[in-house]
Amino acid sequence: MAGNTPKNLLVHPKQVIANPTASELREMVAAMPNATKTEFGNYAVKIKVKARSKKSTFIVTDSPEHHTDQCMSLAKAKEMAQLQNEYITEQTMLVIDGFIGGDPATRTACRLTIEKTNANIAAMQQQLYFNPTAEELETFEPELNIIYTPNLAAEGFPDDRLISVDLENKITRVFNSDYFGESKKAGLRMWNKLVYDKGGLPLHAGCKVIPVGDEKRTALIIGLSGTGKTTTTFTKQNSSQPVQDDFVALMPDGSVLGTENGCFAKTFGLNADNEPMIHNAVVQPEAYLENVAVDENGKIDFNDGSFTENGRATFPFRLIPDAEDPKTLPPVSFVLILNRNENIIPAVARLTKEQ
Repeated sequence: MAGNTPKNLLVHPKQVIANPTASELREMVAAMPNATKTEFGNYAVKIKVKARSKKSTFIVTDSPEHHTDQCMSLAKAKEMAQLQNEYITEQTMLVIDGFIGGDPATRTACRLTIEKTNANIAAMQQQLYFNPTAEELETFEPELNIIYTPNLAAEGFPDDRLISVDLENKITRVFNSDYFGESKKAGLRMWNKLVYDKGGLPLHAGCKVIPVGDEKRTALIIGLSGTGKTTTTFTKQNSSQPVQDDFVALMPDGSVLGTENGCFAKTFGLNADNEPMIHNAVVQPEAYLENVAVDENGKIDFNDGSFTENGRATFPFRLIPDAEDPKTLPPVSFVLILNRNENIIPAVARLTKEQ
């Protein structure tokens, strides 16, 4: 089993399992009572929380007038941090170190520390991080930290759940949610502020490259969740190649920074005819499923939304044929904006590079 206590760990668990391998994490997931091995040899985990908990998410600040989202005081955040730290002293915690962004010049070191009981979240996050080399792990120093206790209630907060976002100290603490999206968003949310502070624009957007003659043009696909970003990103029209499906940064010089080495895809209604690349990746043995309907024989039904229509899956981008390397993107040429309103025909505009 992997490693000793890593450098600069912010908590003091009863036991630490640092940077386990993908196969070690798979064994831990297989032992979870709410995990089912599917007909494809991967694992589906049924969890309690069905989506990210917006009403339980608070920015840590004593200057709430500087924020549009709900806030909590520094004193209350400190009190909750102490509660979580004390709880962790009796727990076995997994540590997953990785990078947001693949380009060595711009990537950000991030650490997830989470209860072993919820090993699926660690396994899914490991697929989305760009993994450090063995040498990099020896000296790894996270700039961003996520401290995650899915089984500790935050009494007095909505649903007894809390996502405490301390942007100044670059720490997000998650209480009482077993939904993987809280881990993914925790790192990206803090990374967004770093990008913004550097003059860039973080975008909730897919990214793909489109061959045009002898060149490749970069396109960004912007839209709210559920508007088709991932589907559009992974379509193959004009021999286009997917790069990222969720978050990128657009920098002042027009360059694009990717974020993730994998995909967190919605699975409701997924089929091989309409979304062949995503479907093929999701049914591979190393993919992980979350709140996807699976019967007692391991047969998956992507059309069963009786528990939730927000079933999800993670998989590494190397399962996507012809995916483009996010470290070698040309500057942006196109921006496509998706929306849910079927009564609006959006305008087509030609912008200058500065715009």
